[in-house]
Amino acid sequence: MQTLVIPIIPSLPTLLDTSASNASWVITATLLAGAVVTPISGRLGDMFGKRRILIVSLLALIVGSVLCAAFSSLLPVVIGRALQGAAVGAIPLGISIMRDELPAERVGSAMAIMSATLGVGGAIGLPVAALIAQHSNWHVLFVTSAALGIVCAILVFVFVPESPIRTPARFDFVGAIGLSIALTSLLLAITKGGDWGWGSGTILGLFAGSVIVFLLWGAYELRTRAPLVDLRVSSRPRVLFTNGASIAVGFALYGTSLTFPQLLMAPEATGYGLGQSMVAAGLAMAPGGFVMMLLSPVSARLSARRGPKFTLALGSSIIGIGYVSAFVLMNSVWEIVVAGMIISAGVGLAYAAMPALIMGAVPISETAAANGLNALMRSVGTSTSAAVMSVVLAHMTVSLGGHLLPSREGFQTAFGISIAAAIAAIVLTLCIPVRKTERS
Repeated sequence: MQTLVIPIIPSLPTLLDTSASNASWVITATLLAGAVVTPISGRLGDMFGKRRILIVSLLALIVGSVLCAAFSSLLPVVIGRALQGAAVGAIPLGISIMRDELPAERVGSAMAIMSATLGVGGAIGLPVAALIAQHSNWHVLFVTSAALGIVCAILVFVFVPESPIRTPARFDFVGAIGLSIALTSLLLAITKGGDWGWGSGTILGLFAGSVIVFLLWGAYELRTRAPLVDLRVSSRPRVLFTNGASIAVGFALYGTSLTFPQLLMAPEATGYGLGQSMVAAGLAMAPGGFVMMLLSPVSARLSARRGPKFTLALGSSIIGIGYVSAFVLMNSVWEIVVAGMIISAGVGLAYAAMPALIMGAVPISETAAANGLNALMRSVGTSTSAAVMSVVLAHMTVSLGGHLLPSREGFQTAFGISIAAAIAAIVLTLCIPVRKTERS
């Protein structure tokens, strides 16, 4: 869902007859909805059935896609994109179903493959979306999304068994509302800081409000009998540091989606741009996703042999190496392709290791909620990355033909920040305690 509209981002103000600032809500709405709904859908899955909530998530995707396909004005498209974002919780729900249904010896490889589908979806989706956007009406993007959602919902309904594991409890409405307000305030400040001004009263108020609400929400969650998020479990070092590393890896992952296409499509007259078409840029990004898929069984074997902590640390290190390559090698298409493949290899290893670390540290009755929280941490990372990269590329520019374009230094600064994120992921991963079974 996050890469679906990347090819049409520059054209959104014209397509929706609105300003560039308003058009950015098409991206922001998906990020906000995904972050807010994912932990809630995880908790609902633990309570009422993971398969049932998975189907509801896919129905939200279908309805959102139909809205975007049917309208050409801002408000319904933003609502549709928010509904699409609500479907992001499908991945952690699917991973939790695997833990409930599969034999223990098959869970690791299954989770690795499921995690790798994130990269494959982006790898296929970006060039296909670019091809559709370049040669057809942009509404076809969302017609295709709706059709895929229908197919997935039917497949889940027919072939996926319902997990028998339940956590009978009252749903924590107060906790859900509090978390939604806190997350919306935080992510809205992060994603809109560049447009509204980082020092503006609105942004500072949103940051302050999010901190206050988070503190009040945390105090409430610790007191209630059936919390939306079990903070005592989430504060265990193994869960806490894994979620911290997830933020950093999510940040590094989204950096490629924002910087590489712009570098590939920048005019050659800039001296560093590679002058590729929208479709060619999408195709150049595709190999990375397939690398993620090919490495999924490798990640499972590594985690089984050396432990998921080792796999996460290795993946984070490879991400850093990939961004160093991008920093140095940005002079031709093949160099960007190679750098993207290296980064994707690292992300594939890291993303496959995270669920194993989380599920090894929480009760089986809380797997969906815990995976939902971990997915939320990745969403916070991607949202922060989107804001930071946008600010860097918008403020470090060169003028060409009356248009402002990101400069070479802007791209290198973005890559440098992503290197720092990878280093942070490595440090946080090294802080994760190792269980005795993994030491042996």
